Amino acid sequence: MKFTKSFKHFFSVVSMMLIAVLLSSCMMGTTKTVTLWTDQSDFAVYAEIFNTKQKKYKIETYYFDNLTESLAKTKKFPDIVVGTGLKNSETRRLFKSLDYFFDELLLKQTSFYTNLLRLGNIDGKQYLLPVSFNIPAVIFSKENSGLITKPFYLTLDEIQSLGKSFNQQTKEGLYTRMGFSPRWNDEFLFIVTRLFNVSYRESNPLAWDAAALERAMNYVYKWSIEINGSPELEDDFAFKYLYNPPAVIATSGKTLFAYMSSDDLFALSEDRLSTLDFRWVGQGNSIPIMEGSPFLGIYKKSTSKEAIDAFIQWFYREDNQKEILQQSKDLRVLDHSFGIANGFSALRTVTEQIFPTFYPILLGHTPPADLLVPPGILPKNWEILKVRVILPYLHDASRTDKRSGQVTLEKRLADWLKNNPQ
Repeated sequence: MKFTKSFKHFFSVVSMMLIAVLLSSCMMGTTKTVTLWTDQSDFAVYAEIFNTKQKKYKIETYYFDNLTESLAKTKKFPDIVVGTGLKNSETRRLFKSLDYFFDELLLKQTSFYTNLLRLGNIDGKQYLLPVSFNIPAVIFSKENSGLITKPFYLTLDEIQSLGKSFNQQTKEGLYTRMGFSPRWNDEFLFIVTRLFNVSYRESNPLAWDAAALERAMNYVYKWSIEINGSPELEDDFAFKYLYNPPAVIATSGKTLFAYMSSDDLFALSEDRLSTLDFRWVGQGNSIPIMEGSPFLGIYKKSTSKEAIDAFIQWFYREDNQKEILQQSKDLRVLDHSFGIANGFSALRTVTEQIFPTFYPILLGHTPPADLLVPPGILPKNWEILKVRVILPYLHDASRTDKRSGQVTLEKRLADWLKNNPQ
């Protein structure tokens, strides 16, 4: 097991000792070694579990903070790649078609979440297999569970209505309780734009539906004015009361909802989770799958087909993913990382039937498969564009309905690209 950089997720000393035991138990003999590059540190554990289960093949794992950049610069490619950002036009050309896995019945298409699997299908061929995914949630204190009757997800209108009922003001008009504001979290503002079908997608470098973006920002501003008084009152309330982490805020009695992504939510301690309830965030008949879902691909010139196929078949078996979860729990990996590769498994039965045994809070609340909507294919520098350009724009644009005098998102993006040439 090799790494070029440090783990994303901190492993405890106990975990590292147990991994060493696993390594030392490997059977000696001639093995076929294949390389796996990843930005998902948990795959180091998965690969070593595979290595201990048989002596014919060995997966040698390398970790990269910026996987797509490393792939763009290398002259010696790995056999298997598992990571985020693999679907962009520059990176996906490195991979071979995986249709033979389904044609030869090595894997079943019906085992996967349909919409997630479709995202790895390019021009009618399956080049990438989904590994895991995350979705947005609003969390709230179990003491307030009686206020929320829907079992799976809440729409923006429902969150707004429930928040309004929770609001409480003094005679002077100051808020002592405020149910929720989308503006308290820039990531939630981004989720709002996804729910309004802004449709961010790869272009030169990025395209979106400008009219849908305007509608989303108007919706947020109207929420601030009609439900919470004004953006200024929301900001004042946040400054006074919302300085703790979301899980603490949700149980403070000061607000009804707080926002968390599923990977952050289920990485909380069991004690903290025991005080919380949650619902997914949706609109109409859709719940957005968050960007950054890892996918698996095979380098198109790899010659280690037998070993590669053996690992992929092993990884996508339901019983093996159950063992992966159990080993991860025993190694304390689940203290810092959620589920499979820090997300729900791309295998539907694993998420729906096995995950609740490890995360009891999921009972009755597993993601509704038919409602999950993946993001579009995004440019390779998506994360930096989102953080440096999109989120700051949403933060500013949500404060007013008079955006005609503001710098547009197009202008912000153009200026940023000018100052940060590729």
